[in-house]
Amino acid sequence: MNKMMQIVAGVAVSVLSMSAMANKPVGITGDMMSVTVKHNGADVEIVRNQDNGNVVKDAYAKTSRPCPPFCIQPIKFSAGIETLGEVETIAYVQRQQAGENILVVDSRTPDWVKRGTIPGATNVPFTDLHPVKSTTATIMDVLLNQFGAKLVGDADEFEVEEAIVAGTVSEVFDYSDAKTLVLFCNGMWCGQSPASMVTLMKFGYPEEKIKWFRGGMQTWEILGLSVAK
Repeated sequence: MNKMMQIVAGVAVSVLSMSAMANKPVGITGDMMSVTVKHNGADVEIVRNQDNGNVVKDAYAKTSRPCPPFCIQPIKFSAGIETLGEVETIAYVQRQQAGENILVVDSRTPDWVKRGTIPGATNVPFTDLHPVKSTTATIMDVLLNQFGAKLVGDADEFEVEEAIVAGTVSEVFDYSDAKTLVLFCNGMWCGQSPASMVTLMKFGYPEEKIKWFRGGMQTWEILGLSVAK
């Protein structure tokens, strides 16, 4: 076989190999192809994009957002807060769906959520939990009516503010029945879920009840996982 024939044969083999690779199933793990969850009352399947040639969306392809404010977040946000990957986050979504006292929280602003979120997640924008962008009353409303915290006695927002300054938030909040929260935002450069976690800790939310999906929507999209709008 002359050199030209060898090249042609090599190209043919490469084409055949690429063809053989095309449309191979893309699982989440080796033994989990998909997960069906409820989102806004409807069944939504969490599954990876099955197109073997799929590439990430432009919105999540940018590598060099200016820092500050879009600086790389540490892998460990706080000693008591567990950092999660994608598989662990899916497991928490499943546990939430099964009725456990868990809330998967998309901390992004609604304009980002409209582009797509993790199926089963609830949008609680970081702005609702931000002491500058929000109010103590609004933060208390989120803690009590969405996250399952309770007040000790009939403490009002002024007493809560005083307790925060004094470092006695345990005297005004009862977190014994509060939900385990899984927070995420746009990715490891995004400060929205970290801002929410700072407020939660300031208000005495137990760190063991806070989980952080650091990779957020960027790694979710990079892995081709489905989103709900």
